Amino acid sequence: MRALTWEGKQSVAVKNVRDPKILRPEDVIIKITTAAICGSDLHLYNGVIPTMKKGDILGHENMGEIVEVGSAVKNLKVGDKIVVAFDIGCGKCWHCEHEEYSVCDNSNPNAHIAEMLYGSSGAGLFGYSHIYGGYAGGQAEYLRVPYAETNSIVVPKGIDDEKVLFLSDIFPTGWMAAENANIKEGDTVAIWGAGPVGQMAIRSAFLMGAERVIAIDHYESRLQLAAEAGAEVINFDKTGDGILDEIKYLTGGVGPDSCIDAVGLEAHGQTVTAMMDRAKMALSLATDRPDVLRQCMQACRKAGTVSIPGVYGGLLDKVPFGAAFGKGLKFGMGQTHTQKYMKPLLDLILEGKIDPSEIISHRIDISQGPDAYKNFNDNKEEYRKVVIKMH
Repeated sequence: MRALTWEGKQSVAVKNVRDPKILRPEDVIIKITTAAICGSDLHLYNGVIPTMKKGDILGHENMGEIVEVGSAVKNLKVGDKIVVAFDIGCGKCWHCEHEEYSVCDNSNPNAHIAEMLYGSSGAGLFGYSHIYGGYAGGQAEYLRVPYAETNSIVVPKGIDDEKVLFLSDIFPTGWMAAENANIKEGDTVAIWGAGPVGQMAIRSAFLMGAERVIAIDHYESRLQLAAEAGAEVINFDKTGDGILDEIKYLTGGVGPDSCIDAVGLEAHGQTVTAMMDRAKMALSLATDRPDVLRQCMQACRKAGTVSIPGVYGGLLDKVPFGAAFGKGLKFGMGQTHTQKYMKPLLDLILEGKIDPSEIISHRIDISQGPDAYKNFNDNKEEYRKVVIKMH
């Protein structure tokens, strides 16, 4: 089969690789119908997530038609079309039983690597390094889905793939980000990053009762989409070092009730600390650029909440934790427990309350994948969400 493979820093190729096979009785094999390139995939592309190996198959936002089922699979059948969660839960450990799927105890066969780096291991992830299990991703013609009954949802026949594909990751991620923000009716929520996760968080915040959402980014096309969803927007290129003053002005000097960091470890900005972060990462003196997290902690109102769906990979420098402690901030963060949210969010889509497909900017064939990765990385003004249509 054809697949998009990681060949090194800023190098992706289309290669012919072996088709996946059933390895455990809980597995299914799907023929991919639609997949996507996620902003998180660019962390892999840029070489900031360790333990990638040449030839690894990319892709964690996947859906397709079941073509083969393992002997223990009872509730899925050949011909079903399923969306697959990006994180892999076993369905039986303590965490899975408590709907904490992204920290599953059993699905990461390389747990020892994560334990050395982080002290403990989360769940395995599709197409996202050997820290998280070395599982093949779905930017390919076929995909093996482990613990398939736990990690997928059957979608109705006749619904367009693009409306439901993002149940695999960014819609649940945006929703959990808003949930972690403890939003109450009438709240003001500030969201850094108007990319796909930020867009889903904006819409989720409004559905949860937020009165105002402030979106912060520097790509005008993304800010325009945020504004169309009802958000007030700030272009941080135009505020420079004054971003915190602008947020304070918009919130009457109090600060937002909650702040969401939908950017993560490769933040851009015009502040002095952002420039220091870029220099230190370029010299391999730092693993992450956490300027958005700093701003969230500084901007949030006293006793407010900071929610962090953005990915972080290592040790953070100059984080104003004293300010967070002094203000009594609450924090919510982590990989998304995707499986917990797939059914209720599918219902919202079917009820017409949200259409995640509006964030798509490009549709490509798998043969265009390497160029799409480069273009997405280099031109985020034009590229927002790239969907791979398999034929």
